[in-house]
Amino acid sequence: MIAADPDRLCPRPQLVRSEWFDLDGAWGFAFDDDDRGLADHWFTATEPFDRTITVPYPPESQLSGVHATEPHTVVWYRREFDAPPIPDGHRLVLHFAAVDYAASVWINGIHLGSHEGGQTPFSFDITAALRSDGPQVIVLRAEDRPDEGTQPRGKQDWHPEPHDIWYHRTTGIWQPVWAEVVPALHLRELHWTPELTRASVSCEGELSAAPGEAVTIRVVLRHGDEVLAEQSVRVDRRRFRFDITVPALRHGQDRSRLLWSPENPVLVDASIELHGAEVPSDAVSSYLGLREVGVADGRFLLNHLPYYPRMVLEQGYWPQSHLAAPDSVALRREVELIKELGFTGVRVHQKAEDPRFLFWCDKLGLLVWGETANAYEFAPEAVERLTREWLEILRRDRSHPCIVTWVPVNESWGVPDIATAPEQTHFVRSIYHLTKSIDPTRPVIGNDGWEIAEADIIGVHDYAPTGEALSTRYGAALRHTLSDGRPGGRRLLLDGTASDRPVMLTEFGGLSHVPAEDEKWFGYSTVTDDEELAVRLDQLVTAVLSSPELAGFCYTQLTDTEQERNGLLTAERVPKLDPARVRAILTRPAAAVPPEELNPYRERS
Repeated sequence: MIAADPDRLCPRPQLVRSEWFDLDGAWGFAFDDDDRGLADHWFTATEPFDRTITVPYPPESQLSGVHATEPHTVVWYRREFDAPPIPDGHRLVLHFAAVDYAASVWINGIHLGSHEGGQTPFSFDITAALRSDGPQVIVLRAEDRPDEGTQPRGKQDWHPEPHDIWYHRTTGIWQPVWAEVVPALHLRELHWTPELTRASVSCEGELSAAPGEAVTIRVVLRHGDEVLAEQSVRVDRRRFRFDITVPALRHGQDRSRLLWSPENPVLVDASIELHGAEVPSDAVSSYLGLREVGVADGRFLLNHLPYYPRMVLEQGYWPQSHLAAPDSVALRREVELIKELGFTGVRVHQKAEDPRFLFWCDKLGLLVWGETANAYEFAPEAVERLTREWLEILRRDRSHPCIVTWVPVNESWGVPDIATAPEQTHFVRSIYHLTKSIDPTRPVIGNDGWEIAEADIIGVHDYAPTGEALSTRYGAALRHTLSDGRPGGRRLLLDGTASDRPVMLTEFGGLSHVPAEDEKWFGYSTVTDDEELAVRLDQLVTAVLSSPELAGFCYTQLTDTEQERNGLLTAERVPKLDPARVRAILTRPAAAVPPEELNPYRERS
């Protein structure tokens, strides 16, 4: 069954075994500002680890117990643990959910390998490196250079102190560390792709190795007590893919009960077993959502019907833990708050969010635009780094039903001369097409905000301070705005006309209270008090909803974040306005879609 306990949520919620255990908590920690740890063999020493850090919180944060916000390029971690009993024919796998930015790992002084990319998971089979008795020792070295412009960093500041829209850095381990006992031949990877028109689900995955003899994979899909499908297939290769027929999807008048949407977030439980004559069995639990997304006739489509996304920009940043969530409960509460305000979606900004957040978006019903941290400088190395990490993000997250759009580049970050440098235009176009080749089931925006070189949705960023200005630009004059307007100071389209692609205002608003004297602050437009905030919010949203041309929106932003104080919530997640009042503003009918009473995705009573 789908896990519902936020305190016991596996860091990899779409491929879960019962035999996993947490390695978060107190670790030894050391700064290595002179970068001498490798030469001095810190991976076999104890003396350098003169501090204690609480994993998975970055050392810049309060919850880590270190709270050192000044730049440190190289850091080291050390942890002892007792290995669980490992049955014959089984292995012990160590997982790191995310380490920023380049990591190397040792077990008992034996180097296991390295990984580069600050937002994506990596793992090692550590069985051969285990001692026969006594505690096992994990050592990790992380390198994160704030002055390296080709390194994807998102909104982590390169200055010693945060300025403008950039925040304190997140160095080293910032998502869970965990381990699991697995059969030697086991399921390493699973992907689900629903195909509603064919009444089927594609199951794709990878084994830990090519089987010596063919094995059987058995899949059972359930909705509550109802068995939707049961199928067994013979597999004789490491990678596999097969289709599972779901007969209930053929009933056109009844299948809506099974279709995932924000208003009806139905999830299908999946149990997967691997059996072979010569190998121990493997069993995992997973889940999927039966839904399809797309675009047509200037509209965003959910399950083949027009849908109007009402999104909010989310930085995924907490005062006490930075890019790391305080815990899984906080991730669930974040989703609940977004829905309480009346939003149906979230654009996670310059960050590939924790898979546990995506789980709660899947389970509670929230659309997600999947984004990533961008670099600041264009160079071949930046292309390699971003592309490699983006492919890992797609591989990790593409089975989540909540993710409905991919956004690899934002506001020309990392491609600052895209309008005049052909190589930068080629890169954005190539990563758009690369994304479509990996996942053809979702819309992709090559560069969101402006200077759009290739996209299925035209996402425009416009911080006009008044509703009147938005009404002028995105009403009857929309085509002129797209061809000749420069709301962000740059051309909006590099790839010709808008044609029939949906146009969405994917950043607008940014309303802040007038800062106090000497307050460290960044914002776009100011209001004097909460009442003016509500009135101005109403005016801006009314202008957007009144446009028959706009297919959806994303308001900036959910929370205050360090000096960027334009959230609907404070940094501590306290609403500035009554959530019911915000919800009433956001959920009014949009001119671009049928009236809410005719919308099949309306809230069910």
